[in-house]
Amino acid sequence: MPRRSAGLIMYRVRNGAPELLLVHPGGPFWARKDLGAWSIPKGEYLEGEDPLQAARREFREETGHEPSGSFIELDRIRQPGGKLVRAWAFSGDFDPAHLVSNTFTMEWPPRSGRQTEFPEVDRACWFGIDEAREKILPGQLPLIDQVAALLRSAG
Repeated sequence: MPRRSAGLIMYRVRNGAPELLLVHPGGPFWARKDLGAWSIPKGEYLEGEDPLQAARREFREETGHEPSGSFIELDRIRQPGGKLVRAWAFSGDFDPAHLVSNTFTMEWPPRSGRQTEFPEVDRACWFGIDEAREKILPGQLPLIDQVAALLRSAG
């Protein structure tokens, strides 16, 4: 069975233009990557777990912000590695300066025997649709396109 992930895309409208909140993965592998490295806040969920509840939990764990409001389900996507992603869009606002992410531990530097703790997400930022399309991991681009279409039809 393919791995499954669930996430949320927060959107807002500023000066008549939509913006999407994306997060940048933490840790040494992603430290110098920008274009094509950002993601929606998301994470894996277990068999039998409600995907929307998992998406809300992951958003809270990665940003420190409790998501609320009406959640609009998007079409599932399959990322190039085979992972199935379910996502929901919702309107909200969040100040990236207040980001509080959970952490993970890994051996760093490699073969040093030393365990180092890193934030799962090292920053968050609001992007206009075009810039979000450049920043997002290529496998998640269909989610950006879905939210853009949703916002065009609503506005």
